[in-house]
Amino acid sequence: MQNLLKRTLFGILYVVVMVLGMTLGLPAFAVLFTIVTALLLMEFYGLLNEGCRLSINTTVSTLAGVLLFLGVCLSSVRSRLEVPFLMPYVLSLIYLLASELYRTEGRSFLNWVVAIGGQVYIALPFALLSIINYRLPFGSESAPQGLALAIFVFLWVNDTGAYCFGSLLSRRIPYRLFPSISPKKSWIGSVGGAVVTLVAAAIYHRFAGGLNLLIWFGLALVCIVFGTLGDLVESQIKREIGTKDSGRLIPGHGGVLDRFDSALLAIPAAAVYLSLIL
Repeated sequence: MQNLLKRTLFGILYVVVMVLGMTLGLPAFAVLFTIVTALLLMEFYGLLNEGCRLSINTTVSTLAGVLLFLGVCLSSVRSRLEVPFLMPYVLSLIYLLASELYRTEGRSFLNWVVAIGGQVYIALPFALLSIINYRLPFGSESAPQGLALAIFVFLWVNDTGAYCFGSLLSRRIPYRLFPSISPKKSWIGSVGGAVVTLVAAAIYHRFAGGLNLLIWFGLALVCIVFGTLGDLVESQIKREIGTKDSGRLIPGHGGVLDRFDSALLAIPAAAVYLSLIL
């Protein structure tokens, strides 16, 4: 009961902070996702340094990811390339590559690849989220603001629906989605989460408007499919490393990566979908 209460309180706090960060304008958005990007990158690099015995420069790699996010975020708002952020990012990449020349443990190339891969995996999706929120719909006056929040709402509803349906019905319909990666994920939970998310999309269309109902359904489906894949990708990483949670920063919820795993694939997929549809 105590663990459930702790999990509930921190879950509510997480949702409140995320909603405020995505609805109070660009400064709040930039601050929120700068912090989120930094926390995720530090946790990700720390996880791989320990689990895979790598020697990634966590400080420089995290700073590079933050510069990538800020450069794209401000460029999307101001419609021009933000050189003060993007050029230091390029320099950080050069430094990460050149610094590996002085290592002797024989994993220099792997260190650099994982450092860059972490930025693509974590920083780039949030950079694309800023484009979704402030640059899309590429001149269309019909699309509403707040598409970034809609993506997270669909992901949250899908996760909650999948958990509830899976907990109630998985024993009667025990077909697993990816048993070798995530033994608890069931097909019935995924279908239930999808149904609830499509209902949420219809509610969004009713109250937010702007987009055609089919476009809202399409965005919800993108979040359902790629959000589930994002969750499985992170589960695979943790399984190969041999850990249950990515960290312990959020009481009752594990690490930061555990809370954002589904978004890391859903956001890029949503950016591609919206850029093609709008």
